[in-house]
Amino acid sequence: MTTLPSLLFPTSPIPPNPLGEGKKIKTAAALIIGDEILNGKTQDTNSNFFAKYCFEFGIELKRIEVIADDEDEIIEASRRMVKNYDLVITSGGIGPTHDDITYQSIAKAFNQPLDYHQETLNRLTAQISRRTDLQNQTAEQKTARERMALFPTKAEVLFVGEDIWVPVCRVEGKLCIFPGIPSLFQRMLTGLTPYLPLPDTRPFRHLIHTSLPESSIAPYLTSLHQRLKPDRIRVGSYPLLQKGVTVSLIGENEAKIREIGEEVAREIQGKVVEETDASTKM
Repeated sequence: MTTLPSLLFPTSPIPPNPLGEGKKIKTAAALIIGDEILNGKTQDTNSNFFAKYCFEFGIELKRIEVIADDEDEIIEASRRMVKNYDLVITSGGIGPTHDDITYQSIAKAFNQPLDYHQETLNRLTAQISRRTDLQNQTAEQKTARERMALFPTKAEVLFVGEDIWVPVCRVEGKLCIFPGIPSLFQRMLTGLTPYLPLPDTRPFRHLIHTSLPESSIAPYLTSLHQRLKPDRIRVGSYPLLQKGVTVSLIGENEAKIREIGEEVAREIQGKVVEETDASTKM
């Protein structure tokens, strides 16, 4: 059987900064939509990938919510998140079936009608033309398929990959709608990067491990946490069952964090086990 080469489409041009000239994304939130997540059928990995993405680019991820395929819940959560955060992503609920209601719910949330996006329909049709199993679908089946090109009318439609016909829809300059399929979500989020006004600075993470129990180092870490607040360096501790504790130092001043790391290693009888900065790929 002959494998056809992938269809390639032009990507969207970079639009003006949706937050306003000179403004950068500082905070983010993720809205994971799907009954299958809540009933345990599917394990959510998209929020974890998004968390790593935010850390890499210096965005503070403030909230992750998982909600049902329920219109009222999507409307409430999307409005609240857009009000409170600079970047909001949704994952899931944009397929051809009855419970794929993300587009219509977000359109209602921001008082927009739905309309077919012609370029998306064109790209979908081009993909279908290569699928013999979809050539003889009924009118009802075709209508269901084309629901995937029915977007809020004021949404920005961003094609972020030459070999991906599905676009990212951005509403209110902040809320980006993604599919739930992990491999596609990851490719599209990565492809969206040039379209986002990302921060100019990146975080640095320093990890120190000790075999001491957490209770033994707690007083020192509490004091350290208070001392480093003015430097905007966060201190975390993560115990491993019967294997000690890993202490995390996160901030933007790498030199300062390395200096503090030496102190921490002495005080908790530990050693540096990993260093991660924004240049490390996910």
